[in-house]
Amino acid sequence: MQEGACREQSERTVLRFEDLPFSRVPGQSKLFLQYLSDPVSLQKYFPSTVSNIGELSSRKDEVLASHLVDREAMCEVLMDQNAAFGGGRASAENVLKLKDAASVAVLTGQQAGLFTGPLYTIYKALSAIRISEELNARGVKSVPVFWIATQDHDFEEVSNAWAIGHDGKLVETRFSVPEPERGKPVGKIAFDSSIESLISDWLGSMASSVSSPEIVKLLSDSYSAGSSFGLAFGKTLAKLFERYGLVIFDPLDDRVQRLAGPIVSGAIERSEEVVAALRTRSSDLQADGYHAQVLIGENYFPLFWHSDDGRRSSIKRTDSGKYRVSGSKSEFTAGKLSAVARSEPERFSAGVMLRPIVQDFLFPTICYVGGGAEIAYFAQNSEAYRILKRPATPIFHRQSFTVVEPKHSRTSEKYKLIFEDVFRGFDALLPEIIERLIDPDTSRVFADVEEKINTELNRLDQQLSQIDPTLSANLATRRRKIIYHIGALRTKFERARIQKDETANRRLRSLFVTLYPENVLQERMLNFAHFANLYGVNFIEWIHDSIDVNNKDHRILYIR
Repeated sequence: MQEGACREQSERTVLRFEDLPFSRVPGQSKLFLQYLSDPVSLQKYFPSTVSNIGELSSRKDEVLASHLVDREAMCEVLMDQNAAFGGGRASAENVLKLKDAASVAVLTGQQAGLFTGPLYTIYKALSAIRISEELNARGVKSVPVFWIATQDHDFEEVSNAWAIGHDGKLVETRFSVPEPERGKPVGKIAFDSSIESLISDWLGSMASSVSSPEIVKLLSDSYSAGSSFGLAFGKTLAKLFERYGLVIFDPLDDRVQRLAGPIVSGAIERSEEVVAALRTRSSDLQADGYHAQVLIGENYFPLFWHSDDGRRSSIKRTDSGKYRVSGSKSEFTAGKLSAVARSEPERFSAGVMLRPIVQDFLFPTICYVGGGAEIAYFAQNSEAYRILKRPATPIFHRQSFTVVEPKHSRTSEKYKLIFEDVFRGFDALLPEIIERLIDPDTSRVFADVEEKINTELNRLDQQLSQIDPTLSANLATRRRKIIYHIGALRTKFERARIQKDETANRRLRSLFVTLYPENVLQERMLNFAHFANLYGVNFIEWIHDSIDVNNKDHRILYIR
């Protein structure tokens, strides 16, 4: 097991690293596991895939040759946006670096989640930063870029955040969108004054530490009345990654829509080919035993329509071969839609199958950093890249972590648990813990009673079977009921016993809730504020220093 030293204010904190293959993590798809194991074997679906970061350098010339967007115009947008987000000198220098015709971008992105959403948002950004650093060390001019998916409209997905309260239980906070803001793109939804008490109450529910005032200030400076989800999200990222020069990008900018116009109009003109190819690709994936991440119907269209007030609607192909905006009776030909895209590009935003292509049109993207679902998206939409004559972008899985606090390490050691035990769940593991460590005497009594009952029932069965075989069958039914009731009694004993041991109950439940909340990996639920509140924003540096860009496992970080 590796160890690394990390700075924590005036002290040194040691992290122990333990890597767990994703094949031993529940709920992983066959496609994702195969991609991690041998991406080259999936070249049919990922035509530009590479096995490791070192091989990315060979893609630079192709990426640069296919990048046609005006860098000066794009970087003017980036400079304005990063100034608004409060980006520091490092991000400004990286924007200037991106003006260089020889530079490439390492791209990642996520929705504008409340307080940055789940931890994996932070891990995505740090993964892109570390890959960019590695490429720069290899002589490839590279800049990390974070694309905020502000154009999305699924507010429910971004409206809440989770942490662990001082009592060791999950604490959720949720922002309810004011009525005037409903229907807007998520990035434009503005906070009202309720955000102040929401921050105060949520952080107040966590354990107090010397870092608590720092985190209150960090969130309060970004999330305030009148600020939008997109702006607050960008400000928080800018502060957290200030030293690393992360370039933050918001696509909700009319200048960006104009720059993206050619790829959008091209996608409209060839939309029938794109949809047909996506449908064939979905069938191929399923035939090969994988899954299609997005259902592509016959009337699918890869773009959304934005009305004058900013509301987004889907576009569907009609039986007559024309296109209709949902909720409208007006129909358009593909040629008419394409003309609108050229004259009013702000009318359109890319759907999930087209968004990566728009990203890679706007940026000289050498690779994208995403999660397991995004890897599946790329397996489908590489066909859209082909039809639109764009080089498919390699995708790297973001680095993945579970952070184990010292108290949970002590609990694991005391009760002889390994990390993978959390996947079994508290209730499933409780009988073993009771039997081995908390009350082995009563557990042995239950085992003895069950053994004796079975022994005596076996004797009775032998006698009855000689007299009347039907009596033996009747006994088998009653045996199952007897054993069931003994088992139910044993379960009640185990629950009562753990409740009686308040310390063990509290520590074990806290461990399971923190490491595997709601039966998902910690990174998919908890917000960064939980750990930043305990350890300060140095937590970001710890993760950065713990990343091995070629690591394809789930990394467990034990804080000591």
